Amino acid sequence: MDDNFGIIGQSPSIQQILLTIKQVAPTDISVLIMGESGTGKELVAQAIHAQSRRKDNPLVVVNCGAIPEGIIESELFGHEKGAFTGAIGARKGYFELADTGTIFLDEIGEMPLATQVKLLRVLENKDFMRVGGVRVHHVDVRVIAATNKDLEKAVKTGEFRDDLYYRLNAFHVRISPLRERREDIQLLVRKISSEFCKQNHIEFDGFTDSALRMIENHTWPGNVRELKNLVESIIVLEKGKKVDELALDKYVKFDNNVGRNLPVPTHRSSEQVEREFIYRALLDLKSEITQLREDLYQSNYSDSRPKSLPVYSEVLPREPEIVKNNENSQEFNLDESSLEDVERYKINRALERLNGSKRKAAKSLGISERTLYRKIKEYELPF
Repeated sequence: MDDNFGIIGQSPSIQQILLTIKQVAPTDISVLIMGESGTGKELVAQAIHAQSRRKDNPLVVVNCGAIPEGIIESELFGHEKGAFTGAIGARKGYFELADTGTIFLDEIGEMPLATQVKLLRVLENKDFMRVGGVRVHHVDVRVIAATNKDLEKAVKTGEFRDDLYYRLNAFHVRISPLRERREDIQLLVRKISSEFCKQNHIEFDGFTDSALRMIENHTWPGNVRELKNLVESIIVLEKGKKVDELALDKYVKFDNNVGRNLPVPTHRSSEQVEREFIYRALLDLKSEITQLREDLYQSNYSDSRPKSLPVYSEVLPREPEIVKNNENSQEFNLDESSLEDVERYKINRALERLNGSKRKAAKSLGISERTLYRKIKEYELPF
């Protein structure tokens, strides 16, 4: 195992986490790991345990959100024979199984309030009683907890005990979502690809630079877990091929306008980034103009005229084209108009053509209804 225990990243936040792990691991202090789903909270817990004095003893992982409320106490603390229907014998719980080692309580925010009281006693006194039992059991267990919830907010709403929160939060680690550390994405893609191909004996030609930039600019709501699933699926389905942007589009709807509008960390020079932004804007404008021409033709020309207009394969200089803007009965120069003007016109035209139906207009424009409502408000359109 490498020094980073599988935690990949060159971003400042990941480097800080690695430093924090080395500082906190040798102690027995409770640790609360916070982060969105899929960011790698369990990996951090494993790294803390692996560098602790308990590394040769058990690490017991418990997903609190996956255990039904009615049996969670029995699962954590065990039960005695006859404690409830079906309890045909005594059984150790996860805390006893983790004795002298570490217990990792994932999704601690899902734990019922009644169970939180018992957990607090274990944290403070290191002892508990099994369900249906009368004898006190003592354990030597380090507790690491994790959550994707805002526990401070849960404390205020009464969903989580404040005393347990403060006890767990003796030391906390926050894992940033992938969208906040984009400089780590290409490293992760290469690491995931290499390991998966080696494990499954698959030949894979990798991703093009443009495909990697496309992946880098995506928001990844499912974080590393989502990225890993996508990369592994592509390797299997695109075996032996070099994956480009067109291939990526088959597997996920990338939101790459994020990369156009927001400043993100990049290894490219400012000149390269500016050239790429301009190129993307030109391609978008070309697509918008082509669609606009087709919309105008459909609405203004008779059925006896040709059904389509020429689609240019290159952005060529030509005479400025004048289009009537039906919103305010004014003309604007299409070639000199901004993307916002073209977008406003397209949305207004689609709503007029579809009698104000926002659902149909959003579908015809290829955007969500939520986006359409936002654009209508932004452009102050009369719908």
